[in-house]
Amino acid sequence: MDASQLAAGAAAAVLCGAAGLLVPQLIARLPEPAPEPGDAEPDPRRADEPPKELYVDLAARPPRPRGAAAWAAVCGGLAGLAAGWSWGWLAVVPVVPVLVALSVVDLRTRLLPTVLIRIAGAMVALAVAVAWVATQDTGSVLRSLVGAVLAYLVFAIAWIIYPPGMGYGDVRLSAVLGGALGFLGWGPLFVGLYAGFLIFGLPGLVLALVRWDRRLLKTAYPFGPFMIVGALLGVLWGADLWARFMAA
Repeated sequence: MDASQLAAGAAAAVLCGAAGLLVPQLIARLPEPAPEPGDAEPDPRRADEPPKELYVDLAARPPRPRGAAAWAAVCGGLAGLAAGWSWGWLAVVPVVPVLVALSVVDLRTRLLPTVLIRIAGAMVALAVAVAWVATQDTGSVLRSLVGAVLAYLVFAIAWIIYPPGMGYGDVRLSAVLGGALGFLGWGPLFVGLYAGFLIFGLPGLVLALVRWDRRLLKTAYPFGPFMIVGALLGVLWGADLWARFMAA
């Protein structure tokens, strides 16, 4: 790790930390979800849950601006440190505060607002486009597109096969993460996507085995934060793990 990487990480931490201060305001301004056609049928997974918390109320609860800024600074700093001063820095660092907002909302409501996913997707797409204009590196752009499509298809198939396991917001988010990770490389893409499933599934499986209660496997949990943490792990260690795998 050289001074350039440290500078890239420090700059990312400062940028994401400052933007993280605005996360509660961003959440408070989210439009409440409109009923969809399928909402007429009650969801058995939410039968015992209280009504969804309003976004404006959610924004007033922890993590407040400083807490959100701290999380954004840590995650952004790690991502910037791993990416260094590269075009990958531009693809992953600016989107971190939006992903923090998505994580907060999903943890509290088990919903991933489409408007936030669109913002994140637009930021990644803009970064990839700017990188292509500057470098004419068509390979990275194509890899980003493949990553977005591949991630979307994998999650869409999982959603079709077992809808209680995730919401369609997770499918949308997967395309954004796949596009960003794919731009960085095949290693970050595959490690980042797989890590999300791994860190989401293993704790629940262990808990179900320890308690010997298979009902825990049918309980719905927010998947978005695990996807985002998995993507961060892909940014941090994906390239190294992929290189070792290919050399084996």
